[in-house]
Amino acid sequence: MSTFMANASTVERKWYVLDAAGKPLGRTAATAAMLLRGKHKVDFTPHVDNGDFVIIINADKAVLTGKKLDQKYYRHHTGYVGHLKEVQYRTLMAEKPEFAMAQAVKGMLPKNSIGRASATRLKVFAGAEHNHAAQQPVVWDK
Repeated sequence: MSTFMANASTVERKWYVLDAAGKPLGRTAATAAMLLRGKHKVDFTPHVDNGDFVIIINADKAVLTGKKLDQKYYRHHTGYVGHLKEVQYRTLMAEKPEFAMAQAVKGMLPKNSIGRASATRLKVFAGAEHNHAAQQPVVWDK
């Protein structure tokens, strides 16, 4: 008996909805990264992008445990000398919760072409409504 190896032509992608309301940001991001990568499938193949689409709703209601709202910072550099920008997570979650969730998921994906392709299948919404009802997404509650 030979081992099954998935390829791009055999991949079937589904749509899943994750509700982040009242759940830790990192826990939701880890679940989303697992679904985007395809690790929940029995035919997971490491060198093939066989993940699914993920819709995260209620990103503004995700919680950060401990003192992370005050002690954790999102940092990025503009490329100019001395232009390191810092934003406290309390501000980031109030103004752009979709960005905070997307960055958390992106950090949990592999840093290669498969990770970049997987990140494009992530859709994050601050509220409970999303515009992907035509794809008939299934609620992921495991």
